[in-house]
Amino acid sequence: MGRRFGQHFLTRKSFLDRIAAAACPEIQPEANAPVIEIGAGRGALTEALLERTSKVTAIEVDPVLVHYLQQKFREALESGRLELVQGDVLKTDLAGLLPEAPVIAGNLPYYITSPILERVFALGTRWSRAVFLVQSEVAARLAASPGGRDYGYLSVLTQIHARAQILFEVPRAAFRPAPKVDSAVVLLEPRDAAQEWNLPDKRAFLRFASACFQHKRKTLRNNLAPSYGKDRMDALAEGRLRAEQLSVPQLAALYRQLDAA
Repeated sequence: MGRRFGQHFLTRKSFLDRIAAAACPEIQPEANAPVIEIGAGRGALTEALLERTSKVTAIEVDPVLVHYLQQKFREALESGRLELVQGDVLKTDLAGLLPEAPVIAGNLPYYITSPILERVFALGTRWSRAVFLVQSEVAARLAASPGGRDYGYLSVLTQIHARAQILFEVPRAAFRPAPKVDSAVVLLEPRDAAQEWNLPDKRAFLRFASACFQHKRKTLRNNLAPSYGKDRMDALAEGRLRAEQLSVPQLAALYRQLDAA
């Protein structure tokens, strides 16, 4: 079966079962939250999820694969345990699909991982957790701590919306066809940045964070002077630092300080 949308299908059952268990940790399916699966593909993860939860809503853009899934999961579809949504996840109304506090899971296409994450984060805290298979390099950036080379704007974007944890690595040999990079499974749990760090306007803070990391090797003074003035940045001890040296709470504190005046 073709791969017209650049998919690399995870086929090794041991990893599929581990992803499903991370998404649905309870033994009894009825005890687990319903799952929205992004990119059902050939249904390998769908099958593993159906063993662990009472409802899966699977999104798949490829009509050929949707037809295949309709045949493969006829019984689950007829019973209502599976719902198939044919469409592009970046154009799908995720909020309209949400049951109460769902889990979101999937093998995310490498080339649209960031836009998918932004779509999920736009849901606020209406989801209970997300378990995503992504490129290892991306997983490292999502969960990165300040001071390392992986820490950047994507880390901040992720960490004001969720707590991120890398669960395990997945080698390229576990896929068909094998990608050119290794992958990792990351767990995201939503957080309320407005409450934790006094950031009621996350969009404004993210614009600030984007400016902080605009030139990653430059100091905050140089990156923020066009917005806040050189004299003001010179007066701040943080002005001599690079953005990658500040944690998300420290960036939030700096934003509040500069935004207050």
